[in-house]
Amino acid sequence: MNVLWLLAHPDHRSLTHSLAREGVRHLRDHGHDVTVRDLYAMKWNPVVDADDFSHDPTDRLLVGAVAKHAYRRGKLSADIRAEQELVLASDVLVVQFPLWWHGMPAILKGWFDRVFVNGFAFGVKDPVTGATLRYGDGGLRGRRALVVTTVGAREAAFGPRGIHGELEQVLFPIQHGIFHYTGMEPLPALAVYDADHATEDDYRAAVSRLRQRLATLAETSPVPFRTQAGGDYDDDLVLRPHVAPGVTGLAAHYA
Repeated sequence: MNVLWLLAHPDHRSLTHSLAREGVRHLRDHGHDVTVRDLYAMKWNPVVDADDFSHDPTDRLLVGAVAKHAYRRGKLSADIRAEQELVLASDVLVVQFPLWWHGMPAILKGWFDRVFVNGFAFGVKDPVTGATLRYGDGGLRGRRALVVTTVGAREAAFGPRGIHGELEQVLFPIQHGIFHYTGMEPLPALAVYDADHATEDDYRAAVSRLRQRLATLAETSPVPFRTQAGGDYDDDLVLRPHVAPGVTGLAAHYA
């Protein structure tokens, strides 16, 4: 497999980086091609602006439309085009980050903002029906995606009655709103809890869990989100009355 490993942590001595090195080594030792994008080391620019699209800064920047136009004309900035080529060459995207404020570090969010543009990752039309392909389909269909995250809190605090909310729901915007939306298959996330107080034994256990997950990247069942084209949603993209009756919120969108 061709694996693109996105890494977002400012300190190469961190638990995040240590796990990344172990994970990348494991994949390469088993014959996989791995490309690592260490966003902090790259000094990745996370900010969308007119220069991304060769756009006249005196005109209104309607990001979605301008990005799609630039993508189709081959006018995206060179750094964005380089990342898109890596995405297209990949079979699996591993996205690794510390959980900050219930989400990704800004530099990683900015990578998605700038790279997953309209016309590339989403906004793709079915050539026969003209329907917009999303939520189970889209520009990145055929790829898998795995979140690997380190969490400062204890695991129980992200459990069913934990104060932080269940991790599965905390990661919903990434798993469902980015991966599933663009057609990738989101795999169940791997979380390492109580990361700030990890002992050597904790680290060895985390490495073992990571290796096990990486060894089954191709076989692991993806998170069972409902697909837009599967018949569960009406024309307004609302669940039909007979689907999961009485269930609301995020839970309703799991098959």
